Amino acid sequence: MNYALAVLLAYAAVMIGSTAIMTKREDSVEGFCVGNRDAGWGLSALSIAATWIWAPALFTSTENAYTKGFAGLFWFLVPNVLCLVLFIPFAKRIREEMPEGMTLSGYMYGKYRSRAVRNVYLCQLGALSALSTGVQLLAGSKILSMLTGIPFAAMTVVMAVIAFSYSQFSGIRASMLTDAIQMAFMLAASIGFAAFGMKNGGGLETLLTGLGGSTGDAGHLFSEKGLEIFLGFGLPTTIGLISGPFGDQCFWQRAFCVRKEGIGRAFLIGALLFGIVPLSMGIIGFIGAGMGYAAEDVGIINFELICALFPSWAMIPFLAMVISGLLSTVDSNLCAASSLATDIFQEKTLGKTKLSMLFLLAAGIAIANIPGLTVTHLFLMYGTLRASTLLPTVLTLKGVRLAPQGIVAGVISAMLIGLPVFGYGNIKGIAIYKTVGSLLTAILSGTVALALSRKREVDYG
Repeated sequence: MNYALAVLLAYAAVMIGSTAIMTKREDSVEGFCVGNRDAGWGLSALSIAATWIWAPALFTSTENAYTKGFAGLFWFLVPNVLCLVLFIPFAKRIREEMPEGMTLSGYMYGKYRSRAVRNVYLCQLGALSALSTGVQLLAGSKILSMLTGIPFAAMTVVMAVIAFSYSQFSGIRASMLTDAIQMAFMLAASIGFAAFGMKNGGGLETLLTGLGGSTGDAGHLFSEKGLEIFLGFGLPTTIGLISGPFGDQCFWQRAFCVRKEGIGRAFLIGALLFGIVPLSMGIIGFIGAGMGYAAEDVGIINFELICALFPSWAMIPFLAMVISGLLSTVDSNLCAASSLATDIFQEKTLGKTKLSMLFLLAAGIAIANIPGLTVTHLFLMYGTLRASTLLPTVLTLKGVRLAPQGIVAGVISAMLIGLPVFGYGNIKGIAIYKTVGSLLTAILSGTVALALSRKREVDYG
């Protein structure tokens, strides 16, 4: 048995054992989906941070620092942190308005009593969970397959089974507990890698040289190269990330789980804890660029640099960190799917909530195994998808009364117009299409919803 497979099996044993020992098997749908709604802010902060550290964050942060320098890491890191902070007042508001709620789609149905509104939200939230699960399995299994020798397709199934094995035991409690363990480890490992990378890679001078990226001209936000990076990567990424928690059931679910008075603290501390990990991994990318390292595959540049700069045993914590980033989001997506099932099925049973988990895993495995699909393409695509419901959600939580038909038309317009434009630009690598597509996706849903709502007021006023 090679060391990578041993680490994977040991990791699975720790997560399953911790869940079995420290939580109890849930026998009610509400307990499975939101616990007792009294999770502490500390545990919740670690869970929020771990859920937001999807596997690509561990790779994309290093890749952007290496290829796009300071500008690339800035436009990846700052919006990632800021979005969780901006989410706080809305998380508080939904808890006040719907203290016994479970889902964003359920909240929107409660506000508008429209099945069409609920269904279009279920479509967006469900598709987001499937794409997010697919990108975790794609990014993590690529490395794990390489290290263990297990074929990639089989590895995606193995990782899915591990996440399901403990998530189905106690639902959201299992997810939040294992998230906290995973986050504590990711913090320790990433900080350690950054510190030892500085020591072994040439120190502060190499780091400062690497701020320009591998091309040496990306060290400033407002230089010609910096503006190019902003338009091609920064702006669409920012739009997708700022809307991230608003279009992701994982975070609305945690807003319903944490004690009401601890919501703000949980999300604020979670945002700060999250930021430490991609910043630390970005430092490794700067060091690689500063020392002139020639990457064989920039998508796994952190893996290559750790192999080059660290002793062989460093692969063990790196592997465990990758598994942590992967599973923390996959198990959160599973719990999100279980809560969304309460809006899909009239009869709410644990069997149906767990069945929804299996459907999600099947979709995620299928997505991860699409030939030629890359982590960056998936990350940007599902990031933009989240923006399709941003404005209707924000407007509703701010007290603006929209027409149900306007919400449905707005979200569908965003998906049918904005997403294809963005997708074309993403696949072809054309910055202007990515920027226009992301803006259309974010703006169309709100403007169409407002326009049709005003029209109905005029028609019936």
